[in-house]
Amino acid sequence: MGANIFKDLFAGIRDIVGGRSAAYEKELRSAKEIALSEMIEQAKTLGANAVIGVDLDYETIGGGGGNMLMVSASGTAVKVEE
Repeated sequence: MGANIFKDLFAGIRDIVGGRSAAYEKELRSAKEIALSEMIEQAKTLGANAVIGVDLDYETIGGGGGNMLMVSASGTAVKVEE
């Protein structure tokens, strides 16, 4: 996901003076939901009905106003039998 330069700027200012950036947190939540949804869909294509050991990683890529936010989700697809 692209991180808007103005959101980055205001998030940086908030880091200096304290507080939380609601816009940046919203982007993080959205990126997390997308990563989890894609992981779940991939697990379903493998025939799994659950994912265990889920790990979320957050990275920023780029610099100078062209920052990208990357959220990756990984886990083990399993088939739970009842």
